[in-house]
Amino acid sequence: MHRRRRTALLLSAALTAAAPLLSACGNEAHPGAAAVVGGQRITVAQLENRVDEVRSAQRAAVSDDTQYAQALTQTGGLTRDTLHGMVLDRVLHRAAEDEGVTVSRKEVQALRTDLERQAGGAKALETTWLQQYGVPPQRLDENLRVQVEAQKLAARLGMDTSQPAFWDTLSKASRALDVDVNPRYGDWDARKVSRVDAKTPWVRDVTKPAETPQPA
Repeated sequence: MHRRRRTALLLSAALTAAAPLLSACGNEAHPGAAAVVGGQRITVAQLENRVDEVRSAQRAAVSDDTQYAQALTQTGGLTRDTLHGMVLDRVLHRAAEDEGVTVSRKEVQALRTDLERQAGGAKALETTWLQQYGVPPQRLDENLRVQVEAQKLAARLGMDTSQPAFWDTLSKASRALDVDVNPRYGDWDARKVSRVDAKTPWVRDVTKPAETPQPA
């Protein structure tokens, strides 16, 4: 598999149209948490800061309001996609630790150099990662570290990151970490190793238009 394609396998889910906004109380067991992974909180503030980083980078990357509005439309589900990525990174790191996999700065830099050469320069790579994966420039090295970690874990397991057995390993780590997502952002499916929309009756979809009474 082409290296660039392979590095994208562990990135956040492709940015899609806006998911419904949810109205719900915070996770009462973990106030202020967007998610809890292995007993460690990802706070709402941390999540919002990550989203703000992407929005700021998107604003700086375009020349007019129309282009920025298009970027917003294309990344309407950014908050949930970002949380998915933050949780998945921790799950991957746990799986890598369990297998004794470590990543050096030299390995991250080597991957970045290779990708910059393919993309046509550092700026082009930053633009690609922002537009396609919602990764702002200041998070690029951090994200590439995840890609290296995924590749090395797959190699340790004797497989490719696209194989179901690789994701089974992540699923095992996900269950061990007992991921708990605030219902405001959905739920976490350990089997799929993915954030999913919550099916909680008491969480109200505030974007759904009110029903109009029908005449008798």
